[in-house]
Amino acid sequence: MPYFHLVFTVPHALNTLILAHKRPLLTLLFNAASQTLVQFGHRNLGGQIGCTMVLHTWDQTLGAHFHVHCVIAAGALATNGERWIEAAPRFLFPVRALSTVFRGKFCAALAQAGSIGAVPLPEGFAQLRNQLYAKEWVVYAKAPFAGPAHVLDYVGRYTHRVAIANHRLLDVRDGWVRFAYRNRRQDNRVQTMTLDADECIRRFLLHVLPRSFMRIRHYGFLANRHKAQTLRRCQDLLGQPTDPPRRSPKSVVQWMQEVTGIDLTQCPHCGSRPLVRLPLPPLSTRAASRGTPGEVPIDDSS
Repeated sequence: MPYFHLVFTVPHALNTLILAHKRPLLTLLFNAASQTLVQFGHRNLGGQIGCTMVLHTWDQTLGAHFHVHCVIAAGALATNGERWIEAAPRFLFPVRALSTVFRGKFCAALAQAGSIGAVPLPEGFAQLRNQLYAKEWVVYAKAPFAGPAHVLDYVGRYTHRVAIANHRLLDVRDGWVRFAYRNRRQDNRVQTMTLDADECIRRFLLHVLPRSFMRIRHYGFLANRHKAQTLRRCQDLLGQPTDPPRRSPKSVVQWMQEVTGIDLTQCPHCGSRPLVRLPLPPLSTRAASRGTPGEVPIDDSS
């Protein structure tokens, strides 16, 4: 089954307000984006969509940039549950229409939250609201995934990212931090930025989420409350196996080979194999009392 990748972004004019009230407004972002997709699923496909959303709060320079990435199945489960409705292979929903509906849902919910006191709105909110409605919000549609394997690869790499990966840090010394970033305004050209340590830490801390806040959420037929039934029904309609093949547990040798590239059956000095490792003898009473091992023979088959 193919999957589409959509990104819902809120304008930077809301950054200050969101940073001051992260929990309610980031929840509002999830709600507006998911309700938009659910509505289009019923209207355009005639059924229930299934999607996973992942919150990101940063841009390449650690600035505030609030958006959700959506991995959505290319089809829907009919309302009566009797058939699977396929979407067009290269097109899911009209992006401009998604943007308009998303903006309307977010702004309406924000005004309602302010009216009941759930979010203290700033003075001049009416002017901000007019500014938000006058601006075209960004909903970006990426090329669809080739298949479930690519979805799993994406989810595995993308869902647990933090604001900056270790490989982007180029130098840390004398109170300064230098890192690499992609300049989106110059065709994603890789450039470097240097910040003093205090400013770098300040920017990084912008992206700390409230305690227990869920940044990965599932909707439609993938929602946790009924996924066991609806997902199985989708698999039945698509003629796919409902139970994944059972995997035999991997040995320590196999895990080390996959994760680190180290072959525990090969001697690290001469390369001969198989390397036989014998169990260590028990510690002597005196060595055990000191917390250090006693003399033990070196067991190296090389």
